[in-house]
Amino acid sequence: MANLLINGGKKLQGTIKTNSAKNSAVAILCATSMIKGTTTLSDVPRIEEVYRIIEILSSLGLKISWTGNQELEIINDGHLNPDKIDRESFIKTRSTLLLMGALTGEMKNFSLPKSGGCKLGKRTVNPYVISLKYLGIKVKETNTAYNISYKNKKAAKFTMYEASDTGTENIIMAAIFTTGKTIINFPSSNYMVQDLVCFLKKAGAKIEWDNISLKITGVKELHPVKNYPIMPDPIESMAFISLAITTKSNLKITNCPIDFLLLEIEKLKVMGQKIKISRSYKSKNAHFNLVDLELPVSRLKALPDKIHPQPYPGINIDNLPLFVPILTQAEGSTLVHDWIYENRAIYYTELSRLGANIMLHDPHRVTITGPTEFKPNEIICPPALRPSINILIGMLAAKGKSILRNSYSIDRGYENLYERLNKIGADITVLDS
Repeated sequence: MANLLINGGKKLQGTIKTNSAKNSAVAILCATSMIKGTTTLSDVPRIEEVYRIIEILSSLGLKISWTGNQELEIINDGHLNPDKIDRESFIKTRSTLLLMGALTGEMKNFSLPKSGGCKLGKRTVNPYVISLKYLGIKVKETNTAYNISYKNKKAAKFTMYEASDTGTENIIMAAIFTTGKTIINFPSSNYMVQDLVCFLKKAGAKIEWDNISLKITGVKELHPVKNYPIMPDPIESMAFISLAITTKSNLKITNCPIDFLLLEIEKLKVMGQKIKISRSYKSKNAHFNLVDLELPVSRLKALPDKIHPQPYPGINIDNLPLFVPILTQAEGSTLVHDWIYENRAIYYTELSRLGANIMLHDPHRVTITGPTEFKPNEIICPPALRPSINILIGMLAAKGKSILRNSYSIDRGYENLYERLNKIGADITVLDS
């Protein structure tokens, strides 16, 4: 866990590129446990969350090695053993729950430890359990583990209990080796689900997607994929948007997956933010539309309505927190309703220690009143990724020296962030912990 010394209040300038998506990378890595042979991935973010997944998959029996700066080679000889899973790494990331569905192709009975990740209150696994049950897969929860078992998997038609990203990814992977056609109504169509589907189709999965349902025809096996590039991360794009606006800096942000930022951009336009959007171009995997964004310094006013997340194409669950620093710079008050997570809104109040005017109503709602001027302070990162990046953004906007302790929460999701920010004018020093 690193500590950061931030000399804030500086205007940033230049260009910063959006790196690859954490949530896509971990899902696709888990999916390689379904594919015998050698698969290679490119544009894999070198972040703590990915390192934990690699440790877990390696303990499971996969042979994984970095063959370049962001290139991974994954060798799966088909001999996987969940009993040898690295429990210490497993409990540090919730992404490991993706193995519930991925491993059902090879195993009829196995156990996985309870997972961790961001500390955001009770996070139900009901969407996974209910969906897998339609295929004949039972998930029994104990105090320390999930026991997954089935006698015979069967294709089914059903509606998702909720549009859960991880739940949808789990049921997709479980259905791929299930004989017959599985139809899933109202699945999540968020960016990481689309990236996973794109990867699995290249591996030979038979997946069709219309406006309201996924249709998965079972196959006997998948084949290795060569050099699949992970998509850019729309949440990282939004973090840089928040950084530019909050620090009142003229930045150009490249490699932005525009289809997953459209509503966020519309909200910002209503607030008075000027945004220049380039012509679109395709991502390296040819599936996603990318643009470059420029955000001239603008005078902002509070939104006329509350802001809250929704399943795609609504405001992204992980983009909602990144509006919080922006709203501190807008004239007026805005209600932020983070209805999904029990504790995340409480972490938003940490910005009050930097001078923000934030009123907590309950574990889900805060009112933010601006404009306010950030002031330096010393703060310990909360155990949640997006609220932690908010504090870093606030410290970069505050004139003077701040200290941000225990930056692991940030390092889980952002690659080489401090060096990248220093290249555009930030002053961040990584201190010995």
